Amino acid sequence: MLRLALALPLLGLALVPAAFAGGGTRRWFGGRGESQRAEAQAAKDDAAAAFYELDTAQRDLRLSIETITAVDDSPGARRAVDGFAALGQRIDEVSHAYITAVDAHDLDRDELDGATANRARTELTRAKDELVRVKGELDRFAQGLGPLLDKAETQLARLAPAVERARQALRSASTALDTVRQSGLRADDLAARLAALGPELTRLNEGAGRHGVAETLQRADQVVRDAEAVRVEAERLPERAAEIDKRLVSLRTRAEALTTRAGAVEPVLSELRRRFSAACWQDLQHVPEQAAHSVHQAEERLHEAAKARAEQRWPDATSLLTTARSLLNATDEAVSAAGDRLRRLDAVAKDPRQETDRARFAIRDAQRLAMAGRTTPDPRHARPLDDAVGRLDRAIAALDSGRHPDYWHFLVELEAIRATAAHVVEEIREERGGGKARAGR
Repeated sequence: MLRLALALPLLGLALVPAAFAGGGTRRWFGGRGESQRAEAQAAKDDAAAAFYELDTAQRDLRLSIETITAVDDSPGARRAVDGFAALGQRIDEVSHAYITAVDAHDLDRDELDGATANRARTELTRAKDELVRVKGELDRFAQGLGPLLDKAETQLARLAPAVERARQALRSASTALDTVRQSGLRADDLAARLAALGPELTRLNEGAGRHGVAETLQRADQVVRDAEAVRVEAERLPERAAEIDKRLVSLRTRAEALTTRAGAVEPVLSELRRRFSAACWQDLQHVPEQAAHSVHQAEERLHEAAKARAEQRWPDATSLLTTARSLLNATDEAVSAAGDRLRRLDAVAKDPRQETDRARFAIRDAQRLAMAGRTTPDPRHARPLDDAVGRLDRAIAALDSGRHPDYWHFLVELEAIRATAAHVVEEIREERGGGKARAGR
């Protein structure tokens, strides 16, 4: 009974500190024990802060990697992805070690003794150090991504403006097309081209997340070019219609004039037949019928072009007008050739020396150039010039020997002689010019 009576006051005294501690159940260590608990708790707090910093850095780096891979598929970008994956494995390892250390020690329990508190502090400090070390690796890796990330962010910065430019270009093209239609022009082909850009706009609106940044930028640029082309053509369409109308009138007038001129070719041919040998005119004897046929074809194309213009088939109208003009050009040349032939034959028949002198001058000029700075000419230049002299002598002799000289052959031959001399001059100048250029280098 005495022992029990003595024990009761001691138990009462043992309960007093707990009551002053606010009614909790933790056993009061006091002194060294509480200090060890506090150190372990500080180590836990430091480890938690390191864990949070590492997790935040990993999240930021993941965003950077996603930015790079959205734009870049280069070997450097793929190496960055692999490096980030390897770092992720190390992060998982140290994070697991940290979580294990935290779960292994309940620093709030009453029965925590000093040895356990010291062990908890040691393990948590080790986990914190590993977290800090891997965080350093992560930071260095992130610094190495600088060039790739700058490039990717530059591409991404271009994305929104590029897509907006595409939308603006489509709106401008649509507005221009509406304006043209209000003036009475259908512009069906332009409308079809603009409608074909609708799916491209849909893909642009779906965004780079689905189609990739590079593909989206390329698509936006292409839409801008195509829409701009539609806008320009739509704005020019009234002018184009007026131009087609003007060309129709002009070419019809020209066709009528050529019909009149073609009728004058036959008298010219009669004069050539009467005064000159057959060799001087036989290549022209089909000009009247060929001219009539070509003018008729041109008039048919003009009729078709007028129909295409009325139906607003602008490309067809333009193509038909081009064909008609080519036919009329060829007819004009053929009709003019007859009159030109007669004038040239008249001139050479009266005085062949003028043509002869022109050919001799061309040969002599080439010969002087070939001898400039040399004692003997280059055979590559001398041979064609010597041949030209022989051809000239034979042409003059042929003209003087016949009763009905072939003046046309004479003119053609002398023209060929002048062309030979001009070709030699051009070769010499190119060779000497190239030599000067090499010497300058």
